[in-house]
Amino acid sequence: MICVLGAGLSGAAAARLLAARGERAVVLEGRDGERQRAVAAELAEAGVEVRFGEPAGLPEGTTQVVATGWPPHHPLLVAAERAGIEVIGEVELAWRLRPEGAAPWLALTGTNGKTTVVRMLTSMLLAAGHRALAVGNVGVPVAEAVAEPYDVLAVELSSFQLHRAPSIAPLAAAVLNVAPDHLDWHGSMEEYARAKGEIFARAGTVVYNADDEWSARLAAPYGGAVGFTLQVPRPGQVGVVEDLLVDRAFTADPVREAAELASLDDVRPFAPHNVANALAAAALARAYGVPEEAVRRGLRDFVPDPHRIAHVARVGGVDYVDDSKATNPHAAAASLAAYPSIVWVAGGQLKGADVDDLVRQAAPRLRGAVLLGADRERIRRALARHAENVPVVEVAGHDTGVMDRVVAEAARLAAPGDTVLLAPAGASLDMFTGYPARGEAFARAVRRLEAPGDGSGT
Repeated sequence: MICVLGAGLSGAAAARLLAARGERAVVLEGRDGERQRAVAAELAEAGVEVRFGEPAGLPEGTTQVVATGWPPHHPLLVAAERAGIEVIGEVELAWRLRPEGAAPWLALTGTNGKTTVVRMLTSMLLAAGHRALAVGNVGVPVAEAVAEPYDVLAVELSSFQLHRAPSIAPLAAAVLNVAPDHLDWHGSMEEYARAKGEIFARAGTVVYNADDEWSARLAAPYGGAVGFTLQVPRPGQVGVVEDLLVDRAFTADPVREAAELASLDDVRPFAPHNVANALAAAALARAYGVPEEAVRRGLRDFVPDPHRIAHVARVGGVDYVDDSKATNPHAAAASLAAYPSIVWVAGGQLKGADVDDLVRQAAPRLRGAVLLGADRERIRRALARHAENVPVVEVAGHDTGVMDRVVAEAARLAAPGDTVLLAPAGASLDMFTGYPARGEAFARAVRRLEAPGDGSGT
């Protein structure tokens, strides 16, 4: 019997895949709500039992455990491993149960930019005429897609998923960047980076960020690795030459030949870190044989997900930008680097991350800061140390309605030509149901700020 921990998207998909293969599966689910009961009813039709409540132990007869997002130090997983019971993740299960002739994987991970890159990559694959789907941490479980008739899967993987995926062998794999995040789950930066680096272990082509220390370090043991860079590319890299994205890795003679993939104007929304995202996606696509013209067309067809440096409105000559997805300091730093004069809206749950480097680097661009959320005081102290002349307003309270006050304060600090940028550097669950809800609250507050008949909106 195989025990699946959790009845969320990945757990339910794993249980369905097991049932379809004739395996007996039992799902343990700690929450007992309407959604969980609906999933249990659907799984029951497939012959899968769901047991509710905090488990005291594994069901008798368990021979394998499929864990979906559970931290490695959870007592149930520790007990399973001590008893010699194998613990794997949903991604590993999907890999093992692929049918003969299944679609190859183009896999990627990183602290930031994963979903943007996997969607850019999928757009390029579709533009080349391939049957392709974005799966994994992007929202569609891998276990749901492995048996379907796709030509290729674009697979976004988190460090949680890679932690228990010891045998996956993607056709090509990329590490976009590595910065401190989820250290409470992994225990240390080194273990977090090691989990990210597992994506390279059996990859046919290794793609790394030549501008990111950790990504380059993880790729160093692999000969023939392909780098992407915002600089002029060397042979074996993709990069930028003037206003062009250029390939010097997948041409017939990378020393003497370069292929034009796209222009900077094809990257939307434009920001340095989004150019890096486009280069990473292009490298993975080229590893699969996607021609240059499909890379360009894929970038032009790409529609960004919400809350990623999304322009909300221009009010009184001030731009308001929603990058609520910047849920850690590394993501916020990339966002802040995209604008020259900023009133920064920041705060939330920092998850133990340090913000001193972030504030130090951003200080010359800051015209003001408005702070909210659980860890706003830590950001205020960093601003006092590294940007002492920047005016700072703290907005107290943990109700979602504070966003109107936040936007009003930001508008007061901003001058024409400035950008009011929501790039929180922290998670949102102290005040909101998730980063989308935080971004939507910001956008609604901005739109309420617009004066009737102003004519300066989007």
